[in-house]
Amino acid sequence: MKNLILVRHGKSSWDYAVNDKDRPLQERGINDAFLVAAKLDAIKINIDAVFSSPANRALHTCMIFLRSLQFPFSGFQVVEELYDFSGESDLQFVKGLSDNLKTVMIFGHNHAFTDLANSLGNSYIENVPTSGLVHISFDTSQWKSISKGTTIQTIFPKDYR
Repeated sequence: MKNLILVRHGKSSWDYAVNDKDRPLQERGINDAFLVAAKLDAIKINIDAVFSSPANRALHTCMIFLRSLQFPFSGFQVVEELYDFSGESDLQFVKGLSDNLKTVMIFGHNHAFTDLANSLGNSYIENVPTSGLVHISFDTSQWKSISKGTTIQTIFPKDYR
């Protein structure tokens, strides 16, 4: 059994003249990330590894989750391939994960995460919102073999505000 937890970065700000990778989170993005992280923490899922896009907004969202979950930074890694908007690079990354990892959480971007949630999960999601989380489970022992899985849960900030 493999479990993939997708988390789209929090609401970002367009108020600064910076390149896309450097855009920061808005205050709402920070608050929503804390909210979703707290809901995930209450479920007590054992996460083996966490990976994030290098974009500031994804990395900041990820740091909020790591602190909220008290996840060790030794199990975290920034991965350039997760700076992806189509989902192709994200999927290739996930399929290349080590099989000794059972549950993995990745932080990234849309449209990639909505496409992955719909192509890999069994529940249609119109749009994974900012700070939105989608947990998908796969009945396989190898990441390279994942295909259609089961959408276990979604945690969207608007459902808890």
